Amino acid sequence: TQSTWDDISLVPMDPAAADSRPAKPHHKSSAGRKAEKRDLADKKRRGLSTDTHNFKAFLPTSGRNAQRRELRNLDREQHRLHVPLVDRSDPNSVPPIIIGVVGPPKVGKSTLIRSLVKHYTKFSMAEITGPVTVVTGKSRRITFVECPNELNAMIDLAKVVDLVLLMVDASFGFEMDT
Repeated sequence: TQSTWDDISLVPMDPAAADSRPAKPHHKSSAGRKAEKRDLADKKRRGLSTDTHNFKAFLPTSGRNAQRRELRNLDREQHRLHVPLVDRSDPNSVPPIIIGVVGPPKVGKSTLIRSLVKHYTKFSMAEITGPVTVVTGKSRRITFVECPNELNAMIDLAKVVDLVLLMVDASFGFEMDT
C-alpha cells in the first residue's frame, strides 16, 4: 500500500500571485459605538444635521393647536411665577401660623418642609436654615420651624407653635428615642 502523500507534490506559491487575489473585506459593524461614530462622521461629511432630536416629531398638526399649546405654556409659566401678596397695609393683620416639625434624625423633616415650600411657592429650597415663612393667601402666612432632636428645644418650640407635626420612621415605629 502506498501512501497518498507520495503522490502530492508540494509547490511553493508564487508571492506575486497571492497579492493579485482580491482580499476579503472585513464585515463592517452595524451596531455599537464604532458604528455610531462612523455614521456620525458620514453625516458630517455629507453636510447633514448631526443632532438626534427630531424637531418635527412634536409639532402640532394645525395652527390652532399650536396657538393653544403656546397659550397653555404661557399660562403655566405665569401661574408658576404668581405668588399671592400679603396685604401689609392693615395694622391688625393676623400673625403667621407657626408649624413645628419634630422627630428623630433622618426621618424626612427637612424633606417635608422643602416639599411644602415648593408646593406653595413653586420654587425649591436647597437647604433649610431657620424658620421658613410662606405666603399661602392674601391674609394667610405659614411659618415652618424644624426642631432639633433635643428635649429643651422641643419644650421651647411647644411654647410658641400653633401646630406640631411629629415625624416617625415607619420602618422603626415608636421607640424610646422617638
